Amino acid sequence: AETAGASVANAQLLARKDIESAFVAADILDAAYNGKGQFEGKAVKNLRALGALYPEQGQLVTLASANVRSFKDLKGKSVSSGSPGQWQLLGDLLEAHGMTRKDIGEDLSSFTQSVDKIKDGNLVASLITAGAPTSSISDLANAREVRMVPLAGPEIEALRKKQPYYAMVQLPANTYKGQTAPVDTLAVMAIWATHDVLTDQMAYEVTKALFENTETLGQVRPKGKEISLKTALLSVSIPLHPGAERYYRENGLLK
Repeated sequence: AETAGASVANAQLLARKDIESAFVAADILDAAYNGKGQFEGKAVKNLRALGALYPEQGQLVTLASANVRSFKDLKGKSVSSGSPGQWQLLGDLLEAHGMTRKDIGEDLSSFTQSVDKIKDGNLVASLITAGAPTSSISDLANAREVRMVPLAGPEIEALRKKQPYYAMVQLPANTYKGQTAPVDTLAVMAIWATHDVLTDQMAYEVTKALFENTETLGQVRPKGKEISLKTALLSVSIPLHPGAERYYRENGLLK
């Protein structure tokens, strides 16, 4: 296991074959394979999918004392977009709400750095796209009274029509300390990706191992409970690795 810089960096590592597999958000994976957005002119055609894992929620967190109750309230305020993956989501959200990056004070801190800045009063909000509960937000909620700002409404629906990888989900009540009600937000599926050099047999075996041990994964980590063979192909828009494809054919997901 290696720590990297989220989805964009993971796709770049796979492109160079520096790693054999990685978790990549579905929208970033599609952009990388097709040479769109941050990958314009730099398509990564050796990417292959093993399967969809779980939804990564877009979590806009601020202090309860901050005057931020909707995304529009960020105008004129500082917000961290964190890694390049959040950078893209923040841009989409700004455009959907009729704003640009010039309308905010953008900070590029990591998840941990951004919540430390919020604690210290040096940042108003942070946009964190990750499986909930996310440790950095839990840390902030345990130290300060926080507000999870909803990402919902007509602007979000318009964004979803333009970018179909975003799904509407809810952060369940009590995901974080003090969050007593569910919060509507966006999510994007995390895809387990690899490159075309991985052998067919290895791809088959790891795909089989994943989906035949989801019960064990759920006992170890809450997000493991959300991994299911039923949703294994959800939001997968790049070619499947032939080894993974063989497993899905055996289990009736593909004809």
